[in-house]
Amino acid sequence: MDKKAFLDMVDYLKGKHVFVQTHNFPDPDAIGAGFGLVGLLKHYGVSAVLCYVGQIDRVNTKKMTELCRITIYPENELPEEMKEEDPVICVDSQKGGGNIRDLPGDEIACIDHHPLIEGENYRYLDVRKVGSCSTLIAEYYSELSIEPDELTATALLYGLKMDTMHFTRGVTAEDIEMFSYLFPYASENILTELSGNNMEFKDLRAYGSAIENIFVYDRIGFAGIPFACPDAQIAVVADFILSLEEVDVAVLYASRPDGIKFSVRSETVAVDAGKLIAGALSGIGSGGGHSFMAGGLIPRENLEGLGELKDQAIRERFLNWLKMKNV
Repeated sequence: MDKKAFLDMVDYLKGKHVFVQTHNFPDPDAIGAGFGLVGLLKHYGVSAVLCYVGQIDRVNTKKMTELCRITIYPENELPEEMKEEDPVICVDSQKGGGNIRDLPGDEIACIDHHPLIEGENYRYLDVRKVGSCSTLIAEYYSELSIEPDELTATALLYGLKMDTMHFTRGVTAEDIEMFSYLFPYASENILTELSGNNMEFKDLRAYGSAIENIFVYDRIGFAGIPFACPDAQIAVVADFILSLEEVDVAVLYASRPDGIKFSVRSETVAVDAGKLIAGALSGIGSGGGHSFMAGGLIPRENLEGLGELKDQAIRERFLNWLKMKNV
């Protein structure tokens, strides 16, 4: 981290109404990182509101907010109105990305671990390739010699574990180092409670639909869910499809009122998930992300471009892009 640049930003924020915004439908990593940043700013006398767009729709994420006593507000329940001049810090997301809605405030800073979106200007920018955004926030505590309290350390550690799928996906040396740093401060009891009973009965419907509709082509698994699913649920089912022995790349998508939402997973170095979805949806939608996991959307107004056989058209778009790239 750039200490001077961060502390200069902190000085700029003093006396202002500050908001820390996660990506839409935040997961444990986004919430942990945002919660950690709010606590860090508080140490310097800056009060900030943690907020998001969408819903917190996974059992484990809801439990995390309750057990770690995290206050986070949906956009329509903010404790104070967000004005155009109010500073916004994007965490685990970047303005211009497909997974964050542009709220009225001024996005003056960004802390993220996804590939950098070029062309956006920030007063403070920290985008690095690590396994989780919680890793970056934990590093701030370490570098600034600020000891995290138990709940903050627990939230950061849990976000780190979940976004790296328990250290099996996208892990870097920094993630391991920050796990070691956070562990002595975290609550083992809360972490244990968060590890169990993380599925609701209604989740089985999405799994069942994906199982019924799965197609595998040369180690690429496609599954469509014909009803609306939250972002987090789509991502979890994509991970489930990827766990099949016959699948190296999983493409999971669900029909929603706003269009068709995608989640892509890859466990082979031959296929970059972010590039795959961006290329496959080019001209009809948008997408991007990491080499191992990515997301995207075909907006409702563009669905006619898929024709009547939408599932077939989707598979062809992904397979044709891979063929064009000789993958």
